Amino acid sequence: MASTARSAQPTGEAPGPVRVDREKASIARVYNATLGGKDNYAVDREVFARMQAVVPEVQQLALDHRAFLIRATRFIATQTGVVQYLDCGSGLPTAENTHEVAQRIAPTSKVVYVDNDPSVIAHGRALLEDDDQTLFIAADIFTPSQVVDDATVRSFLDFDRPIALFLLGVLHHYDGTPTPAEIVAEYVDALPSGSYLALTHFLDPEDEDSEVARRIEHVMVNSPMGTGLFRTRAEIEAMIPPQLEPVEPGLVQVSQWWPDGPWLRPHAPAQRCAVGVVARKP
Repeated sequence: MASTARSAQPTGEAPGPVRVDREKASIARVYNATLGGKDNYAVDREVFARMQAVVPEVQQLALDHRAFLIRATRFIATQTGVVQYLDCGSGLPTAENTHEVAQRIAPTSKVVYVDNDPSVIAHGRALLEDDDQTLFIAADIFTPSQVVDDATVRSFLDFDRPIALFLLGVLHHYDGTPTPAEIVAEYVDALPSGSYLALTHFLDPEDEDSEVARRIEHVMVNSPMGTGLFRTRAEIEAMIPPQLEPVEPGLVQVSQWWPDGPWLRPHAPAQRCAVGVVARKP
């Protein structure tokens, strides 16, 4: 999301004030700090510093996530013919956002960003309204009906044509009812044939790198942010609806999903603690 997105409001309702709590860490702002952004506060930078003190490579993990988003968007824009994107948990503006990548390749691409973090909402409402191809809505991404049944979303995206659904770096911040698998299934059920799902998640690799995963998890869960779960591969695979057809190479480390070139350096343990997948709905 960047300064060309539009912020959607319910018809006939003026947007109310958004209170941004500067004393409590925000997932979106911590991620922004990790990526070197400026839209964060001291409490967010403190959480990032604590994670970096535990595992210095944690910033590389965040950069790998961003690079995955760029490559997945580029793949969809160049290879699939899909020109509609539903990016759930979009976070704060950072370089090379979904709409920037997609619209640079396919200018007619439409992108809807969804988030309910007050910081993100405040930014979304302030963004310039000079791009009719990009939309921001405030909704709870873990309640799919709030998103897919939203009148503005339905008028902006054509649910009779394929849509790329992004759930990138969000499900590891959720642990409730319905389950993550049920949330993903509800989203995918609402999408037409030919749509794509892109998903990433923190991984407990269940090997010598598990200790790194658990150290990062401990810092995140016990920080003011209060969330960040490292699930096993089996748990993450269970989130992918069985009817989907994974794009090769399937569910792999985010840095290994169609990298831009060969890896010349060994992966740090933290980099082996996140996986991603792109899959097609037949």
